[in-house]
Amino acid sequence: MIATEIHEQLKKYQKSKKKIFVTSSFQTHSIPLLHILKNANVDIDVLFINTGFHFPETVSFKDEIGKLLNINIIDVRSQVSKSQQLDEDGHFHYASDSDFCCFLNKTQPLESFLMQYDVWISGVRANQSAVRKNMKTEQEAPFNTMRFHPMLDWSQKQIYDYRMKYNLPEHPLDKEGYQSIGCAPCTRKFDINDERNARWFGQNKTECGLHKDLIK
Repeated sequence: MIATEIHEQLKKYQKSKKKIFVTSSFQTHSIPLLHILKNANVDIDVLFINTGFHFPETVSFKDEIGKLLNINIIDVRSQVSKSQQLDEDGHFHYASDSDFCCFLNKTQPLESFLMQYDVWISGVRANQSAVRKNMKTEQEAPFNTMRFHPMLDWSQKQIYDYRMKYNLPEHPLDKEGYQSIGCAPCTRKFDINDERNARWFGQNKTECGLHKDLIK
């Protein structure tokens, strides 16, 4: 979808009095969507799933983008304290059970928002993973929520061209060889064959659960 098509869809949601939120990981490729949404003049809450394990650069970049686009960002946090997120050996679950860690810090915290909103906007792209390749632009989610994936058919070049056109900044870790940036313990530098392989390296995993468990 191009920006004008995204705006038109958002206006339809607004006309139907839908309550809308967007989640953003505040990576470089996340910023065009936030810019498009900002220019739509539609009431959309911006959520950042703050796991407590992000790179400091990501948190700083989030704050920078918030000021640049003049958007209010809601930090979504787990209700389970970090002291309760240790396995029987005293290690954080990201080291012993990354799926459970993602559930505690990403999936479960977002569920309460799905109960309160009608539309969840996500910037997933079909070329990012096999899971995302099978997604649709609009797709049902739990709790009678509709997922909207306006960037599904965008390429990396389109993301780059949009950023250049509007002079949008890049995540500070991009220059250091990172491209898919998640929590610091589970992220390594860019894998030339598949950007998602830079996440949870060595595990049979490319998704945290947000786009596998919170979708129908």
